[in-house]
Amino acid sequence: MRLINNPDRSEWAELLKRPVMNTENLFDTVQGIIDRVKSEGDSAVLEMEAKFDKVELASLAVTDAEIEEAEAKVDERLKAAILLAKRNIETFHTAQRFEGKKVETMPGVMCWQKAVAIEKVGLYIPGGTAPLFSTVLMLAVPARIAGCREIVLCTPPDKEGQVHPAILFAAKAAGVSKIFKAGGVQAIAAMAYGTESVPKVYKIFGPGNQYVTAAKQLVSLRDVAIDMPAGPSEVEVLADETADPAFVAADLLSQAEHGADSQAMLITTSETLQQAVKQEVERQLALLPRKEIAAKSLENSKLIVVRNMEEAIELTNEYAPEHLIVETADYERIAERVVNAGSVFLGSFSPESAGDYASGTNHTLPTNGYAKAYSGVSLDSFIRKITFQEIHPEGIKNIGFAIEEMAANEHLDAHKNAVTVRLNKLNI
Repeated sequence: MRLINNPDRSEWAELLKRPVMNTENLFDTVQGIIDRVKSEGDSAVLEMEAKFDKVELASLAVTDAEIEEAEAKVDERLKAAILLAKRNIETFHTAQRFEGKKVETMPGVMCWQKAVAIEKVGLYIPGGTAPLFSTVLMLAVPARIAGCREIVLCTPPDKEGQVHPAILFAAKAAGVSKIFKAGGVQAIAAMAYGTESVPKVYKIFGPGNQYVTAAKQLVSLRDVAIDMPAGPSEVEVLADETADPAFVAADLLSQAEHGADSQAMLITTSETLQQAVKQEVERQLALLPRKEIAAKSLENSKLIVVRNMEEAIELTNEYAPEHLIVETADYERIAERVVNAGSVFLGSFSPESAGDYASGTNHTLPTNGYAKAYSGVSLDSFIRKITFQEIHPEGIKNIGFAIEEMAANEHLDAHKNAVTVRLNKLNI
């Protein structure tokens, strides 16, 4: 990890750069796969599974028998952990339900909103080096609470054509409607356009590698919505001299093991902590099974000392981290100053991994600085708000002149006339 002390503001932009994930150079390749799936359906997906996931599948759908068999394979302690996490995610997201109310903007003019679930959603769950059954919960649980009628899940199978048992157990527990063995670009295309087996959905959620990200970007241009732009995962720890170096190092490494392109940052006012964290990272890294991945990630990572906490907060808001851990003596005061972050973890005993798994908050969050403009996944991600209005004769009398005047000045005479004919009917 790079050690940086008291950087000048002119250096901040360079200092806060993320690992580059350039998906544009993949667009031609990805579009070719999308087009094949769009025109050929299941046969193209099966062919791509053989080519990219090295598995020959007879069909894409996961059967009820496979789900039952998977449930028997999952360790009871893991089942209990998954169900605990599910309950907490349910509790947190249920509290986000929208309560619309009618508003009388003027006498006789009533306006309101109604929350309506997106009818069909698609969830992409990576396989690869780590089966993300936790992401199944993070996406399927709020989708079910929102009332989505069809929840479709795609995930790549292993070389034996099997989906990881914990993914299937979590999917069943969370209320997924249909599960398919498909990964990568072909899975995104199948959900975006539909195949003989995979239903077309209206919005696609979930993380993935640069090919999946490119596919989501392309299908979202005109055909289907996606959750948010995505880049490599990241964490920042904002700490003072009171922080425990072992805790800080553990938090940085828990992020670093996500992937070689992940980024972990420490911003602190204490050079003593900086040095202690560096030593502790090296000690803990040597003990990790995924140390090669974490070590590669640490090449993108930095331990930064700044002059004071004011500067630390400004640098944090400029970075806009996906995950922010605040390990300071006065973390509540500092938390109020945070305006750009995906999810914030306060105090020494709130590790990022709590939010990743079981505290109840969602771990699908904006990366790459998008926290300046995007929220993480929530119940709102799975609903639309439709506005309604009901205008009575008294109401059209009260606002009619304003509509006519504004329409006339925008030279939209038909707009004006739609009001005028009504006012004439009322003899006004």
